[in-house]
Amino acid sequence: MIDACVADVVRRQARERPNGIALWFQGRETTYAELDRRSSQCAQALIAAGVKPGERIGVLAKGDDLFYVLWFGALKAGACLNPVNWRLAPPEIGFVLKDAGVRLLVCGDDFAPAVQRILGDCPDLKTVIQFEPGHASWTDFMSWIGSYPAEDPGRPAAADDDVIQLYTSGTTGLPKGVQLTEANYAATFASAAAQWARYEPGDAVLVAMPLFHVAGANIGMLALQQGAKAIVMREAEAGAIIANLEQHRIRQLFLVPALINMVLQHPSAAGADFSSVEQVYYGASPISEEVLRRAQSVFRADFTQLYGLTETSGVATNLSPQAHAEGRLRACGVASAGVEVRVWAHDHPAAVREVGEIQIRGPCVMKGYWNRPEATAEAIDADGWFRSGDAGYFDADGYLYVHDRVKDMIVSGGENVYPAEVENALFSHPAVADAAVIGVPDERWGEAVKAIVVLKAGAAADPPGIIAHCRERIGGYKLPKSVDFVEALPRNPSGKVLRRELRKPYWEGRERMVG
Repeated sequence: MIDACVADVVRRQARERPNGIALWFQGRETTYAELDRRSSQCAQALIAAGVKPGERIGVLAKGDDLFYVLWFGALKAGACLNPVNWRLAPPEIGFVLKDAGVRLLVCGDDFAPAVQRILGDCPDLKTVIQFEPGHASWTDFMSWIGSYPAEDPGRPAAADDDVIQLYTSGTTGLPKGVQLTEANYAATFASAAAQWARYEPGDAVLVAMPLFHVAGANIGMLALQQGAKAIVMREAEAGAIIANLEQHRIRQLFLVPALINMVLQHPSAAGADFSSVEQVYYGASPISEEVLRRAQSVFRADFTQLYGLTETSGVATNLSPQAHAEGRLRACGVASAGVEVRVWAHDHPAAVREVGEIQIRGPCVMKGYWNRPEATAEAIDADGWFRSGDAGYFDADGYLYVHDRVKDMIVSGGENVYPAEVENALFSHPAVADAAVIGVPDERWGEAVKAIVVLKAGAAADPPGIIAHCRERIGGYKLPKSVDFVEALPRNPSGKVLRRELRKPYWEGRERMVG
């Protein structure tokens, strides 16, 4: 199952199992032959629109089977797909589109108002296609590609060509585009097949995570690469997940811990038939032992934890079902196939149980941050080690544990939030003199965003008003869930906010400083 490039995935599957179901979405089935044919039409449409090799093709939509038609079409045209986080506020969406130089965008009808709002700020964005029919002036996707021949342009692909560009939150408040290449995907396919992602042709694999997320995009692509059937969900809602598990007799699925907890708590879970489920993958944030044990009891399936970052193609370590059976529930596993993982303490490899920064090296590590050479050099050292920003340690048996974060990043419900992004919104409030943002424990989301605010002398504001102000500027998942007012923030002599001091009372008595 070695493909010369990612576009060869659909070409090969169309030859080997043309009538096999590749995608299911809201009752619509797409065979591998149809996926190959439609993606070739899409490639021809993109080329006719003037898309050049290496160009970024924007997509702003919730889960949709046509996402994969567009992705393969972009690859056949030699272009790079650029999914945009649909949870962002319009100004943030506009920044991503401008940063990536997007000239052609495909959007879902939910986001047509947001796109129309930012068009004036995106002068390079010349063409907008809507997945669904019905827009007054934008062509719908199927009509657009349907007017072109199903002829594969056969453009060559090199190992260093970008396959997808996914945006991460930024330490400075500006998102960064992560460039994942053909070589990255070849390494991801090989690593997954060697250890955990062993799908059988025809297996029903649930794709519940957002497709702008490395886990969502990759779980679907891995299913297609192995000839399975990807059941694509529009949104990850607990009741719909349970219904899909039963309807499609799902064998394998990936969920973030917050979603696992929501499924367990949903009223329909008690009487649901989960007997088809053989493997549950989870990751993107730590999971509590209590939730994990309940999930094991309810699903009665094998569990595998996957630890990785967007910058490492989602690949770093995995915690096998055997390790779960042995009770290593707090570990995040051992290095995945083809990957090196180390814990670096200041200037030396950490000893057993010595805490240091988790660093990752291997062909899964990104090419770099789009147009950010300084940020790339800061993230990847001269020897190829990627600095994860997570603090952890190895036990005597070589299992990795995440203990804390070196960076200030907050992970809430599997989504990354950098305080700088939220603080930028807070400081634009006329009553705010100073502000800091931290993550605090949350039973549902793992961590919740908390704002700690100093008001200007004589100014008045309340938490709902401050949160409403931020809502106009940043995505809803980044919004503070609570706001505390203080007289002054703790700072070191150089003026840096001492976030650890702010976090300390909320995490007191906990073994792990991340939720």
